[in-house]
Amino acid sequence: MKKKTIQLVVLLVVIFVISGFTDIYKVKTTTLAKYNVPQANYLATVPQEIKPLTIFNYPYTGKSFIGFKEALAFKESQGKYNRINSFGYLGKYQFGKSTLKRFKIYNTTAFLKDAEMQEDAFLALCSLNKWILIRDIKRSVGRRINGVRITESGILAAAHLAGAGNVKLYLRSNGTDSFQDAYGTTIEYYLKKFAGYDTSFVEANKKPAL
Repeated sequence: MKKKTIQLVVLLVVIFVISGFTDIYKVKTTTLAKYNVPQANYLATVPQEIKPLTIFNYPYTGKSFIGFKEALAFKESQGKYNRINSFGYLGKYQFGKSTLKRFKIYNTTAFLKDAEMQEDAFLALCSLNKWILIRDIKRSVGRRINGVRITESGILAAAHLAGAGNVKLYLRSNGTDSFQDAYGTTIEYYLKKFAGYDTSFVEANKKPAL
């Protein structure tokens, strides 16, 4: 009788252990992932099954001049050479026709098809704007205006948006004389968004040639 009792106890223990491991195997491994949702300053936390890490290799341009121009181009046109916006601004860097004429570019159809010409025109405009704003760059870089740290790259980006003259007014008025384009984008926004790039590659030039 004693032997049968011991065997019964052992059997119950085995059944309990097996059933316990079975429940463990049924549990899904989860983690918490945060996703942005439309409401401002709000994050939704939802369960998500763990998946193997996938690594993507993207070209890294960092804070170089290439990084500067590509970041600016993406903001202007998503980097598309053939883009024309609703106000008639053209190409990867969204040039106005009057700016193109300054560089003796009159055939806008050919301009949209010529990537090299667009890149040359962008560098030429940066060179011209740097020449116009060279004193303001020396005076303003390192300062904070309306909470934004002023950098040379931010100034050149803002000049691309608003024109060198409007940027000069903004800097010399300590941010009180502002500007925004037809879409509501401000000088202050560009000063902040494109701050800290290395634009020392750009030479100040009153008459840059393509």
